[in-house]
Amino acid sequence: MPRAAKLTLPNNLQTALLAWYAKAARPLPWRSTTDPYKIWLAEVMLQQTTVTAVLPYYARFLARFPHLKSLAEAPLQAVLQQWQGLGYYRRAHLLHRCAQVVYFQLNNQWPASLDGLRALPGFGAYTAGAVASCAYNLPALAIDGNVVRVLSRLLAFPEIAK
Repeated sequence: MPRAAKLTLPNNLQTALLAWYAKAARPLPWRSTTDPYKIWLAEVMLQQTTVTAVLPYYARFLARFPHLKSLAEAPLQAVLQQWQGLGYYRRAHLLHRCAQVVYFQLNNQWPASLDGLRALPGFGAYTAGAVASCAYNLPALAIDGNVVRVLSRLLAFPEIAK
């Protein structure tokens, strides 16, 4: 995809997008929190899984592991059992490993920077950007396929918009 030097959205487009989101956004549990643990859990579960499928798993997972400490201290087998049915079990392994790193090595303190988040097990650019922006209100990008598709249509890159 050709890169623009700087993408500046017209104020009316930004206003229109924010108005649409305020009216159309689904009330999802991870949208009503700034807790990095809950946001991170949702982002990991949502990788290659639909929101509809994730919602009951998210609720059950948080009921079993309501905070980072409970996840970090749990045996991996308990985490995998709770994850059962979501597939892509590598996500569950990395979730458990990351919880242990944050809880035991970082004294239960999530990094509050994009670089700090990127250094955690299982954190890629998207997950780090999502947690940084949603939990810490940092100006970080979380660009997924949906964002690429919308931007490619707005910027008239038809080969990407499909």
